[in-house]
Amino acid sequence: MRASHTIRPVFDDPNLVSAGGLVPALRLAEAAGLYELLEGVTVPSPNAGVKTASVVAGMLAGADSIDDLDLLRHGAMGRLFDGIRAPSTLGTFLRSFTYGHVQQLDKVSAAVLAGLSVRVPGLLAGADAEGIAFVDVDDTVREVHGYAKQGAAFGYTKVRGLNIQLATISTPTASPVIARARLRRGNTASAAGAGRMLAQAITTARAAGVTGQIMCRADSAYYGWAFVGTAIRHAAWFSVTARMTPSVTAAITSIDPDAWQAIEYPNAVYDETEQRWISDAEVAEVPFIAFTSRRKHQHVDCRLIVRRVKRRQPLTSDGSEQGELFATYRHHAFITNTTLPMVQADQRHRDHALVEQVIAELKDGPLAHLPSGKYAANAAWVACAVIAFNIARATAAAAAMHTARWATLRTRLINIPARIATTARRLVLHLPTHWPWAPRWQLLWSTATATGPPPAIAI
Repeated sequence: MRASHTIRPVFDDPNLVSAGGLVPALRLAEAAGLYELLEGVTVPSPNAGVKTASVVAGMLAGADSIDDLDLLRHGAMGRLFDGIRAPSTLGTFLRSFTYGHVQQLDKVSAAVLAGLSVRVPGLLAGADAEGIAFVDVDDTVREVHGYAKQGAAFGYTKVRGLNIQLATISTPTASPVIARARLRRGNTASAAGAGRMLAQAITTARAAGVTGQIMCRADSAYYGWAFVGTAIRHAAWFSVTARMTPSVTAAITSIDPDAWQAIEYPNAVYDETEQRWISDAEVAEVPFIAFTSRRKHQHVDCRLIVRRVKRRQPLTSDGSEQGELFATYRHHAFITNTTLPMVQADQRHRDHALVEQVIAELKDGPLAHLPSGKYAANAAWVACAVIAFNIARATAAAAAMHTARWATLRTRLINIPARIATTARRLVLHLPTHWPWAPRWQLLWSTATATGPPPAIAI
């Protein structure tokens, strides 16, 4: 492709917008009750709900800093939307938040997710009474710069930043949405507050229409009674990576050599004659009692499922002291109380890695920066990012783009150029001809503007 030499750029059209897809996205949020819920946020600032919605809209369009929120103020955006505020106003507004106001915003986020799940049934498809939903908890450190950042410290990643803990909800057929997120000091331990976070996430999942079995998953940083005990109290399954403690190591050593079962894994080959997988990965399980150092009523009788993978190269001499078993294989163990078959339980546990994709999408979007020096302002920014992420996921489900990432949604559905015209006291949104994703966009528009029951999602 080659640019024409006859081009002459002129910034002179007041009827153009660069993010026409914000209209159906915010209509969808309005139908989920966003604006009414924001009226309950008691930040000491005029029109707090309008300003919060402006921050969320800017994030949907790709803003990752306070200055970037100025992308809402161009062309005919003022004709499409009411209440657009300048970045300086929004920055002052965010700095007026306290921790209590951030909690109010978290409550709004959970309620909006419940509203979106009603408006877009495909948002959490497969979470009915016959299905299963997964609640994944993890945390990440967002690196920050400058000495004025409140709460910044060196954490487990050895970089100076702030810690963000989040919980996601997903199903085998639906991409994850964020149930809860919390900004913490940079040197906070991963598992701090895990029980409360998980309890809030399960409550949010139930409010969002999850009626089936819930499986709570986490990595070894959350291997403890706080996480597992909370799952048990809420009648949920747990699946948590085990730390290689002496008791876990002893349990792995006790596994019968004939109990290992080959599984489908990268580079595995299925032998039709023997009707089994020929693989470098195998799984086995053994009964296990976890947390025996705690009070007796907190001992957890569960299954220890172990996946072992052959090492690609022999260990060096200083790594063979543990013996033949651990010198030949790498072992990955997790505890669970599921009733799933062993191989399926292992597959479900490995799927916990999808929470990392959510973290990556957030860091590629609004959490590319934590833009304020004030801790509460950054916490409010994180809460707004959660709302924006869930709205984006709802637009994807409404447009039958269930597996699309946030960056893809911005390109195909949100940041679509449009020209505004007026006829019969109505605004007409003129969109590009031959837009490759026009059918998807029309499906999103139909869902967002429907006045009756939510339409069936099909394309």
